[in-house]
Amino acid sequence: MGNLLRYAVQSKKKDLINKLIKRGIYKTNDKHLYELTLSELEKEYELFNLASTSKGRYHL
Repeated sequence: MGNLLRYAVQSKKKDLINKLIKRGIYKTNDKHLYELTLSELEKEYELFNLASTSKGRYHL
């Protein structure tokens, strides 16, 4: 069970890192993305999506 959970966490981290890199985000608060925890990556991704949505909503 432990190995499966570890694999799932690492897989999710890789996915989020790739999504952020595709959008031009490589570091946050002077930390490289691979140094962040899964929770921190999820927060960064949500903040990016929120910012992107806000820009798109008011952009004509």
